[in-house]
Amino acid sequence: MDILAALTADKPVVIFSKSSCCMGHSVKALISSFGAKITVIEVDKMVNCEQIERALIQLGCRPSVPAVFIGQQFIGGVDQVIRLNVQNKLAPLLLSAKAIFIWGPIDK
Repeated sequence: MDILAALTADKPVVIFSKSSCCMGHSVKALISSFGAKITVIEVDKMVNCEQIERALIQLGCRPSVPAVFIGQQFIGGVDQVIRLNVQNKLAPLLLSAKAIFIWGPIDK
């Protein structure tokens, strides 16, 4: 798990994905639509990909990707991120992690 902590340290949003993963693309698009600064780690392009995947599986990721960390906290995969968005809880998480700095209607 130390490898995950090292890869997510000091980054507001980290998404572990694979370059061919359509679900990973969907999660990246959703979080980016908030204007969030994200770090994407394409596991299949890393030298230590098996080690990273094992660590993600130990966290409960099944399948191992996509796996989303917001504010160094493991959020989950596609289902969890979409659930947070539907419940209007994703934007506040992004705000607290300083991935975005403003959200909501702007009064004129």
